[in-house]
Amino acid sequence: MKSIRIIIFITVMAVFTSCEDYLEPAPTSVISGASFYADEAQLMQGVYNMYDGLQGANDTSSRSNHATQIEYYVTEMRSDNTRSKSGEGEAAQFDNLAVEATNGLIADHYRSFYNVIFRANTVLQNLGVASESNKSKIEGEAKFIRAYVYFNLVRLYGAIPLLDNVIGVSDDASYIRRPVADVYDLIVSDLNSAVAGLDNTNGRNRATKAAAQGLLAKVHLTLGNYLDAQQLLESVMSKGFSLEPSFSDVFFNESNSEVIFAIGYASGLVQDSQNFSAEFLNGVGRTVGVNYVTDDAKAFMEANGGDRTVVSMRTDPIQPTQTQVTKFLPDGFDGGSDGKTFDFDARLAGNDWIVLRYADILLMHVEAIMGSSNETNATAALASFQQVRDRAGLTDAVTSITKDDLLAERRAELAFENQRLYDIMRFGKGIDILGTYAVAIGANFTSNDLLLPFPQIEIGLSKGLLEQNPGY
Repeated sequence: MKSIRIIIFITVMAVFTSCEDYLEPAPTSVISGASFYADEAQLMQGVYNMYDGLQGANDTSSRSNHATQIEYYVTEMRSDNTRSKSGEGEAAQFDNLAVEATNGLIADHYRSFYNVIFRANTVLQNLGVASESNKSKIEGEAKFIRAYVYFNLVRLYGAIPLLDNVIGVSDDASYIRRPVADVYDLIVSDLNSAVAGLDNTNGRNRATKAAAQGLLAKVHLTLGNYLDAQQLLESVMSKGFSLEPSFSDVFFNESNSEVIFAIGYASGLVQDSQNFSAEFLNGVGRTVGVNYVTDDAKAFMEANGGDRTVVSMRTDPIQPTQTQVTKFLPDGFDGGSDGKTFDFDARLAGNDWIVLRYADILLMHVEAIMGSSNETNATAALASFQQVRDRAGLTDAVTSITKDDLLAERRAELAFENQRLYDIMRFGKGIDILGTYAVAIGANFTSNDLLLPFPQIEIGLSKGLLEQNPGY
């Protein structure tokens, strides 16, 4: 559950559909962003506003942020893990690994994330009102959020517009794509600042030093900086985090010992609850039957998931030919006969969205030690790998780990947590795995499909300045 109350403030609350609006939202009262931040207490409203932007709103308004709540479309449903139930409408484009630039879901996701960047930049622009004792911490939180969003965007789109300050609505920088290397330079710089400025007192729903170190480690793995990643991961591993004894408690006993950073939601509150639990189920929610488990993932989990399988998915009780994601059912287990029932509207679920947890740290530790090799039998790597396996009930001693072993373990451990697509791309397996999967489901797939198209509405607003990705 949320450890802070997300405060929606008048300064940058409006989230609009066009690029102009997310870069400089029109104020909803006579107070503007330029004049509001007079002291640190007011600046903290902007800090909470960043997290509110990540959380988004549980509604259908085109003016609300939904990036986190619909992220599974652009990640899990573009992998071999999940699909829509009906194979119809815009969702089917993700099923078939062939998303069109006119898809409204990617437009929502893209706009929403750039609005969060605007909110972070607004905080950074107003650091002058912060006290010297708190300035570094506030800066660290803003840079962590900005880096997290840019890391997702650059992996999804490649070269993207790179905004490191608040700009005006007519500034061409909002449409000019910058090289991927430049984007990663800013991400690394931001996360280094966050590591330096943060401590570990913020709880699980705000940025901490450990969260910044863990995210930076994943960035370094993506860039091939394995020693840097290993050092960061071993620092996180020394900070007292541990695997939950029961896999189900990771998701249904919130703010537990395993969670490092999670986006907070509250049960029963329309705006502060999340809707993705409902989306995964049959007969509830607004867009029922998306992010259903593929036959490929179902067979994989049944063979490799161990104790994680029953927590991660279930046979749809209404349509037994379908398999549902169940890691984020509202209120977790309630003692029902199948251990997966719940007693209220799933649209009001309060399950936090876990961005980074200790099992991910352990598996990244193996990856960092393995480095550019294809296999390792290093004692430290085996120990980290074995911890994750043991918790899943897979206790046979591991004596050697290949990259394929590690990728498979990440798929089982982090199933349906929006990691699969990023993992297969980072491991250099995107074309191989998704190409094979596309053939199996009768879809077409090319290397161009590894990246999303830029939303057509943004191409139009840019008057040609925003260049589309190849193949779209």
